[in-house]
Amino acid sequence: MFERILVAVDSSPTRLSSVRSAAALARLTGARVRVLHVAASAATLAAVVSLEDDTEAQSVLDEAVGLLRRSGVETEGVMVHALTTQIPGVISETAADWHADLLVLTPHHRDVLGALLDPRVSDAVVHKGRTSVLLVPENDEGDPVELPVSDR
Repeated sequence: MFERILVAVDSSPTRLSSVRSAAALARLTGARVRVLHVAASAATLAAVVSLEDDTEAQSVLDEAVGLLRRSGVETEGVMVHALTTQIPGVISETAADWHADLLVLTPHHRDVLGALLDPRVSDAVVHKGRTSVLLVPENDEGDPVELPVSDR
């Protein structure tokens, strides 16, 4: 079914919900997982400003890769630097270049006005990419949704 799963993580607390879901699917299907973290920067009129430093970005990536490996999943991690406006394209291109069968993301919920002014990355990825996408919700407390993982 799935042979290559790309899971895109950001620095939000909800990132682990997508990682756990990718682990569960990979264990069920024997898929390999690539974790992608985009170290984002924002462009202003005068400069480009990093929104997280490389140490923080690497920590986010290492956490996700470690969780997947401890779950028994063959995993690798990739970090890319990009402007916030480029993130959906980077995610879609990475999925296509790696020939991912599935892309796993956690959408961030916004009100209608917020979504109009600043569209969600997950919405843009769904419309840009040619890879199947699984959007993993968080529960009401903001904690990741736990998916059962069976032993092989």
